[in-house]
Amino acid sequence: MRFQSNAQYIVTAELALAVNAAVTLQKPLLIKGEPGTGKTELAKALAAALDTDLLQWHIKSTTKAQQGLYEYDAVSRLRDSQLGDARVHDIANYIKPGKLWQAFTATKRPVLLIDEIDKADIEFPNDLLHELDQMAFDVYETGETVRAVQRPVVIITSNNEKELPDAFLRRCFFHYIRFPDAEALERIVDVHLPGLSKILLTEALQSFFGLRELPALKKKPSTSELIDWLRLLLAEQVTPEQLKQSRETGGLMPLFGALLKNEQDVALVEKLLFMAKRAR
Repeated sequence: MRFQSNAQYIVTAELALAVNAAVTLQKPLLIKGEPGTGKTELAKALAAALDTDLLQWHIKSTTKAQQGLYEYDAVSRLRDSQLGDARVHDIANYIKPGKLWQAFTATKRPVLLIDEIDKADIEFPNDLLHELDQMAFDVYETGETVRAVQRPVVIITSNNEKELPDAFLRRCFFHYIRFPDAEALERIVDVHLPGLSKILLTEALQSFFGLRELPALKKKPSTSELIDWLRLLLAEQVTPEQLKQSRETGGLMPLFGALLKNEQDVALVEKLLFMAKRAR
Protein backbone atom coordinates (compact mmCIF):
# COMPACT_ATOMS: atom_id res chain seq x y z
CA MET A 1 0.00 0.00 0.00
CA ARG A 2 1.28 3.43 -0.99
CA PHE A 3 -0.25 6.20 1.11
CA GLN A 4 -1.50 9.18 -0.89
CA SER A 5 -4.22 11.85 -0.95
CA ASN A 6 -7.82 10.70 -0.95
CA ALA A 7 -11.29 12.19 -0.85
CA GLN A 8 -11.02 12.85 2.93
CA TYR A 9 -7.39 13.90 3.43
CA ILE A 10 -4.99 15.92 1.27
CA VAL A 11 -1.35 14.96 1.66
CA THR A 12 1.76 16.52 0.10
CA ALA A 13 4.21 14.39 -1.83
CA GLU A 14 6.82 14.88 0.94
CA LEU A 15 4.43 13.73 3.68
CA ALA A 16 3.29 10.72 1.65
CA LEU A 17 6.93 9.78 1.13
CA ALA A 18 7.62 10.06 4.87
CA VAL A 19 4.63 7.88 5.77
CA ASN A 20 5.57 5.21 3.25
CA ALA A 21 9.22 5.29 4.37
CA ALA A 22 8.27 4.84 8.04
CA VAL A 23 5.96 1.93 7.17
CA THR A 24 8.68 0.30 5.08
CA LEU A 25 11.37 0.77 7.75
CA GLN A 26 8.94 -0.25 10.51
CA LYS A 27 9.95 2.79 12.54
CA PRO A 28 7.71 5.23 14.43
CA LEU A 29 6.86 8.29 12.33
CA LEU A 30 7.43 11.48 14.33
CA ILE A 31 5.29 14.31 12.93
CA LYS A 32 5.85 17.92 13.95
CA GLY A 33 4.11 21.07 12.77
CA GLU A 34 1.93 23.95 13.86
CA PRO A 35 -1.24 23.02 15.80
CA GLY A 36 -4.12 22.52 13.41
CA THR A 37 -2.08 21.33 10.42
CA GLY A 38 -3.65 17.86 10.37
CA LYS A 39 -1.14 15.78 12.35
CA THR A 40 -3.81 13.82 14.23
CA GLU A 41 -5.97 13.53 11.11
CA LEU A 42 -3.02 11.91 9.35
CA ALA A 43 -3.21 8.87 11.64
CA LYS A 44 -6.95 8.58 11.02
CA ALA A 45 -6.46 8.80 7.26
CA LEU A 46 -3.68 6.21 7.35
CA ALA A 47 -5.80 3.77 9.35
CA ALA A 48 -8.62 4.22 6.85
CA ALA A 49 -6.22 3.67 3.94
CA LEU A 50 -4.91 0.47 5.55
CA ASP A 51 -8.46 -0.59 6.46
CA THR A 52 -7.39 -1.24 10.03
CA ASP A 53 -8.06 -0.07 13.59
CA LEU A 54 -6.75 3.21 14.99
CA LEU A 55 -5.64 3.15 18.62
CA GLN A 56 -5.32 6.69 20.01
CA TRP A 57 -3.22 7.49 23.05
CA HIS A 58 -3.70 11.18 23.84
CA ILE A 59 -0.86 12.41 26.03
CA LYS A 60 -1.36 14.86 28.90
CA SER A 61 1.09 16.54 31.24
CA THR A 62 0.30 13.89 33.87
CA THR A 63 0.59 10.87 31.54
CA LYS A 64 3.20 8.25 32.43
CA ALA A 65 4.75 5.81 29.98
CA GLN A 66 3.65 2.88 32.18
CA GLN A 67 0.01 3.73 31.41
CA GLY A 68 0.63 2.89 27.77
CA LEU A 69 1.75 -0.60 28.78
CA TYR A 70 -0.71 -1.50 31.53
CA GLU A 71 -2.05 -0.39 34.89
CA TYR A 72 -2.35 -2.53 38.00
CA ASP A 73 -5.47 -1.71 40.03
CA ALA A 74 -4.25 -2.51 43.54
CA VAL A 75 -7.12 -0.56 45.14
CA SER A 76 -9.79 -2.74 43.51
CA ARG A 77 -7.93 -5.89 44.52
CA LEU A 78 -7.73 -4.72 48.12
CA ARG A 79 -11.45 -3.92 48.13
CA ASP A 80 -12.33 -7.31 46.63
CA SER A 81 -10.17 -9.10 49.19
CA GLN A 82 -12.07 -7.36 51.99
CA LEU A 83 -15.34 -8.43 50.41
CA GLY A 84 -14.19 -12.02 49.92
CA ASP A 85 -14.42 -11.90 46.13
CA ALA A 86 -12.90 -15.01 44.49
CA ARG A 87 -11.41 -12.87 41.71
CA VAL A 88 -8.76 -11.66 44.13
CA HIS A 89 -6.79 -14.93 43.75
CA ASP A 90 -5.92 -14.15 40.12
CA ILE A 91 -3.92 -10.94 39.88
CA ALA A 92 -4.52 -10.83 36.13
CA ASN A 93 -8.06 -9.69 36.88
CA TYR A 94 -6.62 -6.38 38.04
CA ILE A 95 -4.28 -5.74 35.12
CA LYS A 96 -5.69 -3.22 32.62
CA PRO A 97 -3.93 -3.29 29.22
CA GLY A 98 -2.79 0.07 27.85
CA LYS A 99 -2.69 1.24 24.25
CA LEU A 100 0.69 -0.34 23.50
CA TRP A 101 -0.48 -3.69 24.89
CA GLN A 102 -3.62 -3.46 22.72
CA ALA A 103 -1.52 -2.59 19.66
CA PHE A 104 0.96 -5.42 20.31
CA THR A 105 -1.74 -8.07 20.65
CA ALA A 106 -4.10 -6.91 17.87
CA THR A 107 -4.89 -9.65 15.35
CA LYS A 108 -4.66 -7.14 12.49
CA ARG A 109 -1.77 -4.67 12.22
CA PRO A 110 -3.20 -1.46 13.71
CA VAL A 111 -2.17 2.19 13.55
CA LEU A 112 -1.11 3.46 16.98
CA LEU A 113 -1.28 7.22 17.47
CA ILE A 114 0.76 8.69 20.34
CA ASP A 115 -0.67 12.19 20.20
CA GLU A 116 1.19 15.29 21.46
CA ILE A 117 4.07 13.46 23.10
CA ASP A 118 5.71 16.78 23.99
CA LYS A 119 3.00 17.47 26.59
CA ALA A 120 4.43 14.83 28.94
CA ASP A 121 7.52 15.29 31.11
CA ILE A 122 10.99 15.02 29.57
CA GLU A 123 11.50 11.41 30.73
CA PHE A 124 8.36 10.12 29.01
CA PRO A 125 9.94 9.46 25.57
CA ASN A 126 12.99 7.80 27.15
CA ASP A 127 10.71 5.51 29.16
CA LEU A 128 9.25 4.16 25.90
CA LEU A 129 12.58 3.53 24.14
CA HIS A 130 12.85 -0.19 24.91
CA GLU A 131 9.20 -0.97 24.24
CA LEU A 132 9.11 0.79 20.88
CA ASP A 133 12.49 -0.65 19.90
CA GLN A 134 11.99 -4.25 21.00
CA MET A 135 8.19 -4.33 20.62
CA ALA A 136 7.93 -6.17 23.92
CA PHE A 137 7.60 -5.50 27.65
CA ASP A 138 7.30 -7.43 30.91
CA VAL A 139 4.28 -7.53 33.19
CA TYR A 140 6.00 -7.77 36.55
CA GLU A 141 2.85 -8.63 38.53
CA THR A 142 2.15 -11.78 36.47
CA GLY A 143 5.64 -12.57 35.21
CA GLU A 144 4.54 -12.67 31.57
CA THR A 145 6.16 -10.97 28.60
CA VAL A 146 3.93 -9.26 26.07
CA ARG A 147 5.41 -9.35 22.57
CA ALA A 148 4.02 -7.74 19.45
CA VAL A 149 2.30 -10.22 17.17
CA GLN A 150 3.29 -7.80 14.39
CA ARG A 151 4.72 -4.31 14.49
CA PRO A 152 1.97 -1.69 14.62
CA VAL A 153 2.30 1.42 12.47
CA VAL A 154 3.23 4.06 15.06
CA ILE A 155 2.47 7.75 14.46
CA ILE A 156 3.84 10.18 17.08
CA THR A 157 2.84 13.85 16.97
CA SER A 158 4.50 16.84 18.60
CA ASN A 159 3.68 20.56 18.69
CA ASN A 160 7.31 21.34 19.55
CA GLU A 161 6.47 22.53 23.07
CA LYS A 162 9.69 20.92 24.31
CA GLU A 163 12.72 19.19 22.83
CA LEU A 164 12.68 15.40 22.57
CA PRO A 165 15.72 13.31 23.65
CA ASP A 166 18.28 12.40 20.97
CA ALA A 167 18.05 8.70 21.81
CA PHE A 168 14.33 8.82 21.10
CA LEU A 169 14.75 10.80 17.87
CA ARG A 170 17.25 8.25 16.53
CA ARG A 171 14.55 5.58 16.60
CA CYS A 172 12.03 7.62 14.61
CA PHE A 173 11.53 8.70 11.02
CA PHE A 174 10.92 12.45 11.16
CA HIS A 175 8.76 14.79 9.10
CA TYR A 176 7.79 18.42 9.64
CA ILE A 177 4.46 19.45 8.13
CA ARG A 178 5.02 22.86 6.57
CA PHE A 179 2.08 25.20 6.52
CA PRO A 180 0.27 24.72 3.20
CA ASP A 181 0.40 27.36 0.50
CA ALA A 182 -2.71 28.88 -1.08
CA GLU A 183 -3.04 26.14 -3.71
CA ALA A 184 -2.81 23.36 -1.14
CA LEU A 185 -5.26 25.16 1.15
CA GLU A 186 -7.76 25.39 -1.70
CA ARG A 187 -7.58 21.61 -2.10
CA ILE A 188 -7.97 21.09 1.65
CA VAL A 189 -10.96 23.44 1.79
CA ASP A 190 -12.54 21.62 -1.15
CA VAL A 191 -12.44 18.39 0.88
CA HIS A 192 -14.26 19.96 3.83
CA LEU A 193 -16.46 22.46 1.99
CA PRO A 194 -17.10 21.17 -1.52
CA GLY A 195 -18.81 23.64 -3.79
CA LEU A 196 -17.63 26.72 -1.88
CA SER A 197 -17.68 29.84 -4.04
CA LYS A 198 -14.24 30.39 -5.59
CA ILE A 199 -14.65 34.16 -5.26
CA LEU A 200 -15.43 33.88 -1.54
CA LEU A 201 -12.51 31.50 -1.02
CA THR A 202 -10.10 33.79 -2.86
CA GLU A 203 -11.11 36.78 -0.74
CA ALA A 204 -11.02 34.72 2.46
CA LEU A 205 -7.55 33.34 1.72
CA GLN A 206 -6.24 36.82 1.00
CA SER A 207 -7.45 38.01 4.40
CA PHE A 208 -6.25 34.79 6.07
CA PHE A 209 -2.69 34.92 4.71
CA GLY A 210 -2.55 38.66 5.37
CA LEU A 211 -3.33 37.90 9.00
CA ARG A 212 -0.71 35.13 9.24
CA GLU A 213 1.96 37.44 7.80
CA LEU A 214 1.47 40.14 10.43
CA PRO A 215 4.60 40.62 12.55
CA ALA A 216 4.55 39.77 16.27
CA LEU A 217 1.31 37.80 16.06
CA LYS A 218 1.26 35.58 19.16
CA LYS A 219 -0.77 32.75 17.60
CA LYS A 220 -1.09 32.45 13.85
CA PRO A 221 -4.44 31.03 12.69
CA SER A 222 -4.24 27.40 11.58
CA THR A 223 -5.78 25.33 8.81
CA SER A 224 -8.52 24.00 11.08
CA GLU A 225 -9.37 27.55 12.17
CA LEU A 226 -9.61 28.62 8.54
CA ILE A 227 -12.15 25.84 7.92
CA ASP A 228 -14.17 26.94 10.96
CA TRP A 229 -14.07 30.55 9.77
CA LEU A 230 -15.27 29.63 6.30
CA ARG A 231 -18.14 27.62 7.79
CA LEU A 232 -19.17 30.66 9.80
CA LEU A 233 -18.94 32.93 6.76
CA LEU A 234 -21.31 30.58 4.94
CA ALA A 235 -23.68 30.31 7.90
CA GLU A 236 -23.83 34.10 8.30
CA GLN A 237 -24.02 34.61 4.52
CA VAL A 238 -21.01 36.93 4.48
CA THR A 239 -20.27 37.98 0.89
CA PRO A 240 -16.91 38.31 -0.86
CA GLU A 241 -17.61 42.03 -1.17
CA GLN A 242 -17.92 42.35 2.60
CA LEU A 243 -14.56 40.63 3.12
CA LYS A 244 -12.92 42.86 0.54
CA GLN A 245 -14.47 45.97 2.07
CA SER A 246 -13.30 45.11 5.58
CA ARG A 247 -9.77 44.66 4.25
CA GLU A 248 -9.74 47.84 2.18
CA THR A 249 -11.29 50.05 4.89
CA GLY A 250 -8.82 48.89 7.51
CA GLY A 251 -11.26 46.99 9.72
CA LEU A 252 -11.20 43.55 11.27
CA MET A 253 -12.58 40.80 9.08
CA PRO A 254 -16.08 39.51 9.90
CA LEU A 255 -16.23 36.81 12.60
CA PHE A 256 -12.54 37.34 13.43
CA GLY A 257 -12.98 35.40 16.69
CA ALA A 258 -12.61 32.18 14.71
CA LEU A 259 -9.06 33.20 13.72
CA LEU A 260 -7.75 35.39 16.55
CA LYS A 261 -7.73 33.58 19.88
CA ASN A 262 -6.34 36.07 22.40
CA GLU A 263 -6.82 39.73 23.25
CA GLN A 264 -3.19 40.66 22.53
CA ASP A 265 -3.50 39.56 18.91
CA VAL A 266 -6.84 41.35 18.50
CA ALA A 267 -5.30 44.55 19.89
CA LEU A 268 -2.23 44.15 17.65
CA VAL A 269 -4.32 43.68 14.50
CA GLU A 270 -6.55 46.63 15.38
CA LYS A 271 -3.48 48.82 15.94
CA LEU A 272 -1.81 47.79 12.67
CA LEU A 273 -5.03 48.28 10.71
CA PHE A 274 -5.55 51.72 12.27
CA MET A 275 -1.98 52.75 11.43
CA ALA A 276 -2.36 51.50 7.86
CA LYS A 277 -5.63 53.41 7.50
CA ARG A 278 -4.05 56.67 8.73
CA ALA A 279 -1.15 56.25 6.34
CA ARG A 280 -3.44 56.25 3.31
